[in-house]
Order: sequence, then structure tokens, then C-alpha cells
Amino acid sequence: MQQKQWVRLLALFAVLSLFVAACGGDTETSEPATDEASASEEDSPSEDDSATEEDSPSDDESAAAGGGDGVLTVGTLLPQTGSLAFLGPPMTSGVDLAVGEINEAGGVLGEDVTVSQGDSGDTTTDIASQTTDRLLSENADVIVGAASSGVSLTVIDTITGAGVIHFSPANTAPEFTDYDDNGLYFRTAPSDVLQGSILGEVIVEDGNATVGVLALQDPYGEGLAGFLTDSLESSGATLAPAEPIIYDPQAPNYDAEVQQIASENPDAIVVIGFDESARIITSMIAAGVGPADKAVYGVDGNMGNALGEQFANTPGALEGMKGTTPLTELSEDFRTRLLEVDPALVDFNYSAESYDAVIVSALAAEVAQSDDPVAMAEVLADVTREGEACTDYAACLAIISEGGDIDYDGQSGPIELSDAGDPQQASFGILQYNAENAIDETLTEFRLAEVSE
Repeated sequence: MQQKQWVRLLALFAVLSLFVAACGGDTETSEPATDEASASEEDSPSEDDSATEEDSPSDDESAAAGGGDGVLTVGTLLPQTGSLAFLGPPMTSGVDLAVGEINEAGGVLGEDVTVSQGDSGDTTTDIASQTTDRLLSENADVIVGAASSGVSLTVIDTITGAGVIHFSPANTAPEFTDYDDNGLYFRTAPSDVLQGSILGEVIVEDGNATVGVLALQDPYGEGLAGFLTDSLESSGATLAPAEPIIYDPQAPNYDAEVQQIASENPDAIVVIGFDESARIITSMIAAGVGPADKAVYGVDGNMGNALGEQFANTPGALEGMKGTTPLTELSEDFRTRLLEVDPALVDFNYSAESYDAVIVSALAAEVAQSDDPVAMAEVLADVTREGEACTDYAACLAIISEGGDIDYDGQSGPIELSDAGDPQQASFGILQYNAENAIDETLTEFRLAEVSE
């Protein structure tokens, strides 16, 4: 560990301005700058040793010529606790499956990929900051996560400021497209510009002319509500009330917001939220505007079997409720492989996006011939476009080894990352609950959306 930190310190001097930006954190957890400083004090070579090393570089230094230490280290910042904890198992399984398959194919730069799992919590806690500090101190080259856009916004400056790749499988807030991230932020989840468009189309196609919107107060909720509003209005629908109702996710109850919606008597109601959506829908049912009375729609933050489990004592409470989530029609083979990692999986949301984030990162390291995050970032988008198509790590690695250019088409779709790190097209699942308050997969429809030029 000490040798790894010393080599990384030498590499980071090449991107000094990025390193300095990472030194201003204020958490109690030791920061990577402190750990690396300790390494330099304890492991600094003598003048004689330095002269020898300059004359004859070691194998470790040769491996780290691009700024890395020769071992791709992946850290995860995924929800084990908090309002999106139901997304944790499929996302973690996707990461673990990818790492396992990469290592079975020979690893990256001839070495096994290492992974360190971490909890992101949610925006009500400081767990994400603590986990980020730990992962940076462990010299993570790539940090996969968070699921919540709001959480990612609290740590993106720390991660990218340290010269490390921040790669989210589930962030959908539009702010990330133009964020000043030193070219180190990427995502395999599409912007809510696309989800808002798809959901609006579905609602209008179902025959709803007036729509009430309830959205949580955070970048995800407010952003998606805005894009949904644009889609509804362009399709001829009217909001009732005239503006989305933005609620505090920590409120003790949502009776006032629900009554405001109920008084407008819209044809449909959209709930844009996380696990607090169960309390909102419970209030809606009591007010006579639940799924049995109105067309009710959800989004990726709440459309899952975890929501249904909160209505275990109320059969049929969610029956007919529909919603959208970024989702590809996963192959049975991929599902089987995920279940081998975690046999208890009941949802697969963002599993493919998490898997692809790791595979794309590994391929970027191979193309760059370095696990230096800055070098990887320079070629990361390129491995997803304008090359020879390949769909798994081993096949892509074979093309790279022969000097070829690759276009990785992953489990989550073609990907096609832009220079800003955004997918340019994405598949969405239109989900629906059955009488058992579970997602009825036989009713799931899939639609492809593309970013307009």
C-alpha cells in the first residue's frame, strides 16, 4: 500500500492543479492528500536510491508511466442505505459481475481489477462524503456512483478535483452535461431530458388531458418535473395545478400537497420521488385519487418492487400504476449471471448501466495503456463509438490487442457517449404494477429515445 501511494504521488505531480483542488475538504476522515503526504515522508528514497531509480526505472515505475500504478482500482459509491437503497443490490451486482468477468479475461494491463464497495447513503446524511474520502485514500482510479443526482453533486468536486474518474450508472439530472468536471465525469444513465419526453408521451397516449405533478425538492425531482412539463404541454396536455407541486422529502406527511392535487381533479397524477412515494400514494388513496381512482404514474426513483413491498397489507393498492425508468430489455443470460452474483435480486434497475460503467472504464485503461484516470478519461468516450463493434470485455480486448479501434455496445444499449460523457441514446422501460403490487414484467414495454441534434 505504501509503495502504491508513493508511485501515485509522483504521477499526481503531473496534474498538480487538480491535486491541489482536492486538498480543501473539511470532513473528519483523512483525505487522500494527507495519506499521500505520509507516504512521501515514510517512503521517500534516499538521494542514492533516487539516482539509481532514474538511471534504471523499476517495473512498477514502468507500469505507472502514464500516471497510474498498473492496477485498476474501482471504488463504488452506491446506495446501501437511504431513500434509494432498493437500487443498491442490482447496481452492486452489476459492478461485481463486470469485475469478475474482466479478471477472468485476463484483467486490465495484465493485472486483476480490484474493487472497494462503499455506501452513498442519501442527501440527508454525510455518508457519501465519508465514503468518497475513504475511496480516494485507497487510490481508487474510478468511483462508480452515486445513484442519486443530489448525492453526486455533493461529491463530484472532491472526486474530479482529485484527478479521479466519477462514473455514475444512474445520475439523470441535466446539470451534469455541462458541469465543470475537468473532463472526468461520465454516466451510462441518460439525462432526464429523455425520460421527461418519454413519460409525457406515454401519459398523453393513455388519453389523459390534464395532469397533476408532485415532485421532490432536489435536482432530480425538480429537473425531471420541468422536462415532463415541457413534454406534456408540447403534446397538448394541461397541468392541473398549473405548476408542479414541489415537496420536502423529509416532511412528516403530504396531506396538504395531495389535497391540492385532488381539488384540481386531474385525469392523471405523476409522483416523482424516492421511497417517500409510498407515504404520498397512501395519502392519495385516502383522498380518493390513488391508482384505483386515477391514472397514476411513477419514475425511476420509485418504480420497483421495493415500493410494492410497502403495500404488502393492501392488495391491489398499486394495481395499474405505470411509470418509466431507463431500462434495456435484459437478456436471460445476463439476468442469470447477475443472479449468480446475488440470488436474492428482485429488481434489475441500473444493473446493466453499472456493469457497463466498469467495462467501459477497463477498456479505456487498456486503450490508454495506463490506469491513470486522466489518461483513461481522454479515451473513455471513444471506446463507445466509431470503431469495430464488440459486446463483451474479452472480445473488445482482443480487438485492442491487435491495434484495432473499438465501439463497445453494452448490456445497457449502444451507449455512444458524447464528449461531455452523456449517452446519446437510451432505452426506457414502461413498467406497470399488477394486483400483487409487483411489477408485471409481461406488461413491460421498451422505447428508444435519442438526444436531438
